[in-house]
Amino acid sequence: MGSSPTPPTSFYKIMDLEILRHSCSHVMAQAVKELYPEAKLGIGPAIEAGFYYDFDLPVQLVPEDLTKIEAKMKEIIKADQKFERIEVSKEEAVRLMQERNENYKLQLIQSLTDERVSFYKNGSFLDFCRGPHLGSTGEIKDFKLLSVAGAYWRGIETNPVLQRIYGVAFASKKELDEHLKNLDEIKKRDHRKIGKELDLFSIHEEAGAGFVYYHPRGAVIKNIIEDFLRRENSKRGYELVSIPHIAKIDLYDTSGHTSYYRENMYFMKIDQQDYVIKPMNCPGHILIYKRKLNSYRDLPIRFFELGTVYRYEKSGVLHGLLRVRGFTQDDAHIFCRPDQLKEEIISVLEFIDYTMKKFEFNYEVNLSTRPEKFTGQAEDWDRAEKVLKEALEEKNIPFAVDPGAGVFYGPKIDVKLKDALGRLWQGPTVQVDFNLPQRFDLSYIDEDSSKQRPVMIHRAILGSIERFLGALIENYAGKFPLWLSPVQISILNVTKESKDYALKIEEVLKTKGLRVEADTKDETLQKKIREKELLKVPYMAIVGKIEQESGKISLRARGMKNLGTMEIEQLVEKLKQEEGLT
Repeated sequence: MGSSPTPPTSFYKIMDLEILRHSCSHVMAQAVKELYPEAKLGIGPAIEAGFYYDFDLPVQLVPEDLTKIEAKMKEIIKADQKFERIEVSKEEAVRLMQERNENYKLQLIQSLTDERVSFYKNGSFLDFCRGPHLGSTGEIKDFKLLSVAGAYWRGIETNPVLQRIYGVAFASKKELDEHLKNLDEIKKRDHRKIGKELDLFSIHEEAGAGFVYYHPRGAVIKNIIEDFLRRENSKRGYELVSIPHIAKIDLYDTSGHTSYYRENMYFMKIDQQDYVIKPMNCPGHILIYKRKLNSYRDLPIRFFELGTVYRYEKSGVLHGLLRVRGFTQDDAHIFCRPDQLKEEIISVLEFIDYTMKKFEFNYEVNLSTRPEKFTGQAEDWDRAEKVLKEALEEKNIPFAVDPGAGVFYGPKIDVKLKDALGRLWQGPTVQVDFNLPQRFDLSYIDEDSSKQRPVMIHRAILGSIERFLGALIENYAGKFPLWLSPVQISILNVTKESKDYALKIEEVLKTKGLRVEADTKDETLQKKIREKELLKVPYMAIVGKIEQESGKISLRARGMKNLGTMEIEQLVEKLKQEEGLT
């Protein structure tokens, strides 16, 4: 076994967080091996803001074990062990891992085509790794282990489940403390936690993982969002359509989905024929376009649907509303002439900008180009990428190019929503498609009576309603603005004598189109107020003997803010103005 000198890579000079975090993952693996000698090593990469390492352990780790592992890591760091790169033949590497009974590392090495293999050694610890690493363990200063989770080996469900330990590491204690504070805020904003507290939605294992059940309050918010989309699409010349949830497999053979997307599709048999539970709405919208002969004067034709689709996702990646198996898209398809393409894309970009401002999201934009596996002609892809780029530049929208990230039928603009904590969420998309019009032999009659091929734009303003709602919950931390709140105001009576007055106000506000509920339970006012604060209701109208006699209400805003007494008409005017309806 020969060794090569480790380059003088001082952490304080290069400040490379990826190298720091990867080095920290090795120290964690070393600590686990010293505490649990029977542990077998999986992989341990650096990830955004941190690192993880997968272990096959004879015991099930609990959160308290992380403190013990951290203490052992600090001992290794204090020892200031040098990271040494060692290069051996593949044959020698196999022998080393066999000797150490590292079955998972052995699989990785055997899958390599390289003749030489590198390891990194610090102290008595040896790990198969390409590197690079820090100069020594002593250069690791500020880190924290966060959690333990299960993870399939190499992400394959039929493989063993390993225990994955997550951690974070930063260049300074200040950065680490800020990150940990941010993580605490993220936990508080977790849409699954808030969704339960506000009684918005649930997912039931007995009914199937990845399928969302909206409760009354959650359904109100979803309906508000969908009503907004219906109105705004109608204003912009989109026509509402609706298609079935299943179709013959032939339709998706023609579209190419069964070739390029099969592993994410659900199949079923009806009358001895193969059917697909729809993963996409586009083939159905194409059939509606084809129902008649279209003239160049008819174009652009814009079809819009709040269409529920079903896609298979591995159970390990399902996550609340953010990653599900059944979800609704605000899906639209524009059929236009080539000379209309840029104008239509610009119109969609303006629609996206308007909507993001309405929901108080900033955003970032990527231009995703041709992937390695694609359908159609390269020249069509080049044309599509060019027009998307020109539209972004014409609107002065900053963007980054994401090479090879387009879908199989066309390039796209991807919009990432930026929330109150600076996190990015997948959101709107605009895709140019020359391929499906060709696959389905779409046409229109041009001015000279010739048959021409339309261009197709796939676009979603919010994307998945479920994912958008999850991001929205976390962005607002459940404190929805008045126009989105499932209950805008609660009427709370102080005594039994003011119950009828509370119910009368409730009826008046309902006739004004406000979402209101009267809480006339026989409980103390303080308990009612606390309950509404926990439900994050924007306003509470308190009514007792004084308010009843004067025909007024005492208004309290979310966050225990007393706004004084006012007439009911004043209250209606205030709420309507805040809601944006006056």
